[in-house]
Amino acid sequence: MKRVIAPLALAAATVLAAGTASATSASYTICSTSSCSTAGSATVSGNYAQTKYPIVLAHGMAGFSAIGPIDYFYGIPGDLTANGAKVYVTQVASFNTVGVRGEQLLAQVKTILALSGAAKVNLMAHSQGALDTRYVAAAIPTKVASVSTADGVNAGSSVADVVSGLINIPGVGTISGAVASSVVNGFFTIVDLISGSAYEQNSKAALIQLNTASMNSFNASYPAGKPSSTCGSGAATANGVNFYSWSGTGILTNALDATDAAMALTSLAFIGNASDGLVGQCASHLGVVLRDNYNMNHVDAINHLFGLTSIFETSPVTVFRNQANRLKLAGL
Repeated sequence: MKRVIAPLALAAATVLAAGTASATSASYTICSTSSCSTAGSATVSGNYAQTKYPIVLAHGMAGFSAIGPIDYFYGIPGDLTANGAKVYVTQVASFNTVGVRGEQLLAQVKTILALSGAAKVNLMAHSQGALDTRYVAAAIPTKVASVSTADGVNAGSSVADVVSGLINIPGVGTISGAVASSVVNGFFTIVDLISGSAYEQNSKAALIQLNTASMNSFNASYPAGKPSSTCGSGAATANGVNFYSWSGTGILTNALDATDAAMALTSLAFIGNASDGLVGQCASHLGVVLRDNYNMNHVDAINHLFGLTSIFETSPVTVFRNQANRLKLAGL
């Protein structure tokens, strides 16, 4: 019996050693307009998300790349990296217009192309980041393989409509809007500095950018992937760029998540129509609409607050990973 067990034990040890030896570690990269640097790392466990071109993540309004160990796309860059993707996380001004943020993202994409040696990138964005990525795709379409937007403000937001109306009220609205804007701008200047960049903030202009009227103008200038009907899908491919979108219609999804109450308040602006709390269900549509009714609110879409999303819904981390696999299978 000993003679049988010994070879089996040796074989098992050899397999385990081989498995350990084959495990590799990889890092994702965080960029700003000034530089790119290695950030978090992960043990690569497979190639499920190994796209042909690098994945570039673009944050939304009030966003950042990372503050200490806290990613804006909470847990998502590490998971994509662990599944074989080459990942870059970008940072633009937390609050500003698409013209400003789009140019900041464009500069970073050009840097990423140079650093990686890749011919193209896959852009994945959340919220206002959707508009920034559409701006970049229009500027350098031959360098962008795909644009994927999660809860993107692709047709404006009723919340921005309400805020725009309030700050335009003569007297009180003008003064209170100026005070609030100064406070927000100051706070997010600090946020950006902590996360590694110093950007000019303009919260008032950012909010006005996202109202329906402003977005109608934006979509006229950047129509690629935009649906021709109110709640339809857009062209799957335009100017050689592939467009995808997904979003949620959940509001109160996890009793432990402190941001759910804020989503419940802002959802009132939609007067009973389906939304994620900040973006209407149909307003998120762009290109191929993968799904628009996840039980996720606007914050859940990026796996915040710290992963406190609905336990009865697919994890946002899985949604991003599955999209990476979709791009991989499409040869992107």
